[in-house]
Formats: sequence, structure tokens, C-alpha cells
Amino acid sequence: MSLATYIGCNIELPINDVDEGSDEFFYIYGYFADELNLLNVKNHQFNTPYIYEISGNLGIEISLYMNPKRRAKSQKNLMKLFEIMDTYISNDDFFELYSCWVGEEARERKGEITLHINNFDIDQIEIPEQTLVRFVK
Repeated sequence: MSLATYIGCNIELPINDVDEGSDEFFYIYGYFADELNLLNVKNHQFNTPYIYEISGNLGIEISLYMNPKRRAKSQKNLMKLFEIMDTYISNDDFFELYSCWVGEEARERKGEITLHINNFDIDQIEIPEQTLVRFVK
């Protein structure tokens, strides 16, 4: 099983073409998920019209109990996602993030939190799997 990370937003985003030789940090495209997974996560988790899977080599999950290197990678991926989304969403808009194991998109979520993009300490937050996080700009 693989951990998939999805984002939901109120605007349509461009989809990256996958280039094996690219050093892109991550891509917005279908990586692990198929159409049924995307439909399930849209219907059961998100409040936005546009849903995308992002690849970030193991998804975005931040927990105090995880491997420190993996936690640092997830934190780095999340900060890069903020940079990208900052160019697309307007002030007072938001995007949502949800990570789960592929095939578990329709399961009941374990939590829900709201954070402001530029108003939290990345080292002080936890984003466990099956938690919907709304990031407000």
C-alpha cells in the first residue's frame, strides 16, 4: 500500500507532465490513485470542486512519532506546496490537504484542522493520515 496525498481547491490547477529526468520537487497529477480513488476522496473528504493527487515521494504526513528524516521530508514538501499554491489562490481563499492509504479514501476521517498559511510553526504541527487540513491564505 502507498500513502497518497490529495489537495482540493476552488480553482483549476495545471497538471504537470511527468519527466523521468526532471528534478521537480513534486507533481500535481495522478500518481497512485485511479479515478475511483479520486471520486471517493472528493465525495467523502473535500469541500472543494477541484481535487488533485500530488506526488511527493511518500505523501505528506507529519507526526511526532514518525522517522525524523521522513518527517523533515514531509515538512519540506508541505512548504513547497505552500509556495506553489500561493501563486494560484487569492487572499481569503483556501486549499485543503488530505493524506490516506490508497483504497482508504472513503473511510471516515480522523480529524480536521484549519491553519493560516503564513501563521504557524511547521515544527509545532502534526498532520496525521486521514486528517483534513484547510490552509487559509
